[in-house]
Amino acid sequence: QVQVVESGGGLVQAGGSLRLSCVISGRTLSLYAMGWFRQAPGKERDIVAAISRSGSSTSYSDSVKGRFTISKDDAKNTVYLRMNNLKPEDTAVYYCAADQRLSETRVSTTTGEYDYWGQGTQVTVSS
Repeated sequence: QVQVVESGGGLVQAGGSLRLSCVISGRTLSLYAMGWFRQAPGKERDIVAAISRSGSSTSYSDSVKGRFTISKDDAKNTVYLRMNNLKPEDTAVYYCAADQRLSETRVSTTTGEYDYWGQGTQVTVSS
């Protein structure tokens, strides 16, 4: 059974930074393409960043491009989301998800294509 567990959320002032972590257990991380999504109250869950199984391909939403960085450490079965220059509009619950069907270099930005989800971690950015 695959489990996905996020951590690292919290309260930060605008302009600050946070690093989210996502640990996969049950199977090796290299079998999965990974994505970070976020959902603000009353809004849909949207892609933030995605990374391929090999780590060679990444994708970012326009709203975070240049501020957020997704990375992975297969030895630790962990995916990271480094968030810099945070803005109040980044406030949301952040979810990590795993997709087991993609080839090594492909990424997915579609919520419905992901197979396993974590419970989410709250990020709140104060102005």
